[in-house]
Amino acid sequence: MTTENPKTHPTSNAEKDPADWTTGDEAMTGAQASYLKTLSEEAGEEFDDSLTKADASKKIDELQAKTGRGK
Repeated sequence: MTTENPKTHPTSNAEKDPADWTTGDEAMTGAQASYLKTLSEEAGEEFDDSLTKADASKKIDELQAKTGRGK
């Protein structure tokens, strides 16, 4: 049985679909809210402070693509 060493393959489990997060239905974190607010302002979109962690993550990805920030 071979398992990947997380030190040599740090992204092997780092990116998990937000839909699969066990805490995805909790309120977004303060860091997510802050970054999402900034991205929303830059994208000219309304900031939604009621998003869950998972939905906030998806929205951040969407707005990063729209604004050219991030990834």
